[in-house]
Amino acid sequence: MTETTPSPKPPNRLVREKSPYLRQHAHNPVDWYPWGDEAFERARREDRPVFLSIGYSSCHWCHVMERESFDDEDAARLLNGTFVCVKVDREERPDLDQYYMTVGQMLTGAGGWPLTIVMTPDKRPFFAGTYFPKERRWGRIGLMELVPRIAEAWRTRREEVLRSADGITEAVVRGQQEAPASDREDGRRAGLGASANAGCARVALSPSTLDEAFRDLEADFDARHGGFGGAPKFPIPHNLAFLLRYAKRTGNARALAMAEKTLERMRLGGMWDHLGGGFHRYSTDAEWCLPHFEKMLYDQAMLADVYAEAYAATGKDGFRRTAAAILEYVLRDLVAPEGGFSTAEDADSEGEEGRFYVWTKDEAGQALGAGEAALAARIFDLRTEGNFAEPGAARDGRNVLYMQKPVAEVAAELGVAPERLESQVGAIREKLLRARAERARPFKDTKVLTDWNGLAIGALAKTARLTGERRFLEAAEGAARFVLEKMRARGDRLLHVFMEGEARIPAYLDDYAFVIAGLIEIYEAGYDPHYMERALDLMRVAMEDFADAEGGFFSVGAATELPVRAKEIYDGAIPSGNSVMLMNLLRLARLTGRKDLEEAAGRLTDAVADRVAAQPRSHAAFLCGLDYAFGPASEVVVVGRAGEPRTDELLTALARTYLPNAVVLFKPAGKGQPAAPTVVAARLEELAAFTRDMKDVDGFPAAYVCTNGRCLRPVTSPAELLDLIP
Repeated sequence: MTETTPSPKPPNRLVREKSPYLRQHAHNPVDWYPWGDEAFERARREDRPVFLSIGYSSCHWCHVMERESFDDEDAARLLNGTFVCVKVDREERPDLDQYYMTVGQMLTGAGGWPLTIVMTPDKRPFFAGTYFPKERRWGRIGLMELVPRIAEAWRTRREEVLRSADGITEAVVRGQQEAPASDREDGRRAGLGASANAGCARVALSPSTLDEAFRDLEADFDARHGGFGGAPKFPIPHNLAFLLRYAKRTGNARALAMAEKTLERMRLGGMWDHLGGGFHRYSTDAEWCLPHFEKMLYDQAMLADVYAEAYAATGKDGFRRTAAAILEYVLRDLVAPEGGFSTAEDADSEGEEGRFYVWTKDEAGQALGAGEAALAARIFDLRTEGNFAEPGAARDGRNVLYMQKPVAEVAAELGVAPERLESQVGAIREKLLRARAERARPFKDTKVLTDWNGLAIGALAKTARLTGERRFLEAAEGAARFVLEKMRARGDRLLHVFMEGEARIPAYLDDYAFVIAGLIEIYEAGYDPHYMERALDLMRVAMEDFADAEGGFFSVGAATELPVRAKEIYDGAIPSGNSVMLMNLLRLARLTGRKDLEEAAGRLTDAVADRVAAQPRSHAAFLCGLDYAFGPASEVVVVGRAGEPRTDELLTALARTYLPNAVVLFKPAGKGQPAAPTVVAARLEELAAFTRDMKDVDGFPAAYVCTNGRCLRPVTSPAELLDLIP
């Protein structure tokens, strides 16, 4: 069911909401409320517990629970007679999701969506779970049995329920105020404490922390298929970014090979959409073949980012082409109606997960000629019986398109030129793509999230810089303008979500962190100091609204309605705001020479060192910032006439080289320089005072390199320049 699906059922309150996920439930017979005072006032007035359901629009099991339970008259009647029912879109309210997910994991030992919480009218939880069918199934209790039990406890054992609610709330608050001894591998309970307990000895992080993380990843590496561990397999791009940096730092060929293997196997597997581009959410098996079919903006952004970095680190053109193909999918299919980028495409269509993406061999044959059908079957492993089966079921003829071998290897086996086979496969893709376009497309969640758009902005700009494809920089600048102009409240403060012409919900730390990172990437891709200035403006606001005096940043502002302000540090599916802010502080400090930003980075590191040291692998994005902080790191200033070939040679040499721990500034200079570049130079000198005395050398463009606190003589050739950067 989508927000546009007509329904004969009368609407509930969610029909007035802007969230596509909430609107998907607007015609349920459940008497849903959005999160807000109205729901909790009714719960207090009628002395009812609150049934909270948290999910998101592209969540497959959220749809299943809706069809089985929330859209069922009997189940709805029971829910409505027992509770005040509240629906939350986790992407709109990550603060509520984070807090109540912590509750769910503490009570059940597991997490996921849909998240089900039952709480008192004053928001103290006393029961948690995830998906519940209507009736008991395979040992899982159903709502028709569960709800009466909760109602009975509320009526007859109220004091016990309230004591339990008090204890749960106290435990969650305590857990978020104290650093845990070690982080859970599932991550949701990891890194929530504000800092280590007062008086405890601080752990000193060092390059050996990076070594430990690498050893842990190496021990868990799947040498056959790439990735880490078994099924299900998640891409976790920041693990791969860390491995690329670790290989650069240490010369460890194993680290580089692990990253390359994983990136190559993901691109061949069914997690990659071989027709339309873009990656699905994760692989349900260890071979990257059978995906969970939703497509999330944040996955596209982070994977494009790391594929572009892998191209710079290895020179392998396949990585460049993959980064570009991901972003082409984003620019074609995820552009939101009013600007920015949409959140996600659903896994389901026509009531079936993956229906849009899978093929029977006959369906493929109908779209292709006989010769092409045979070749497609070999390239994409199409089988009459199907190439996958759901757990516990027989194969039913459906196939996921995936490649067991690269096209070049198949070409060698067939004895044909790789270029010829690539052309033939390209023609097959185009025909299958046209045939797929006739199918019902999965629902698209068109809300625009500030944090995820920040990730996309950064990926577009970085890919533009590393590949030279300027169209991606233009797209990044367009998305940045949308965020800065349309998703803004008073002054420089951001809002979190935009939908149907309205930006709303005060921004969270992640919003600021990811947008700042994106603006820094735009600056280094195009050298317009406006973007550095806006990054600094947002950093000022973030430090005012989220900084903790002990170091680091809270995830939410001081006005939160939750009982505690969490300080997230664990890097889960998306890096934590603190991990990204560490890199932002360091990069802005080196770009501007500002000591206060460097000191803030040091305080952040000190505040979370205990948790990072306890389980380094769980903080891979943070370790990328540590790698930068430990050095060697460089600041490079290129001075020369804008557009002059020798200037471009210096800038291009820097842009196309894998230099993860270097920042680059460009200062236009030279006689006869037009007025606009002169203004750019003056603005740069205001933002980065250390560039004021840097000039070209005898009319030639020059590059100034400073490394680990010492500056070297200017050089004028790309070869000399790259020799100076460690």
